[in-house]
Amino acid sequence: LQKSLNETFGADKYSEARKEVLTNMFSRPMQMALYFCTGVLEDETLFRHYALNVPFYTHFTSPIRRYADVVVHRLLSASLGTSPPIKMEKDAIQLQADHCNDRKMASKRVQELSADLFFAIFVRVR
Repeated sequence: LQKSLNETFGADKYSEARKEVLTNMFSRPMQMALYFCTGVLEDETLFRHYALNVPFYTHFTSPIRRYADVVVHRLLSASLGTSPPIKMEKDAIQLQADHCNDRKMASKRVQELSADLFFAIFVRVR
């Protein structure tokens, strides 16, 4: 897909703009990653990462960025035995995951609406 897109961009003065627009259009429909508590899901195929083709996958970034990453760090540390067990039931962890997913989706939606607004203003001015 990336090779096809690169060929589509061309090499003229509008190639960078085409690249931005097409990359945005192709990435929007991709399924967003969701946080979930593995203890509440019985279907382990939901744990796999499609693009990486691995059966079990967890993702997190620096715990200074998002609350969800703090939770994942704590759970991973507890599961590896390097910190005390977490004193939360799996349903409570899932509620936290649902809340993080809701906030992430709301943030993404605001970002998309903002980009649409500024694009509309840009087109109107031009």
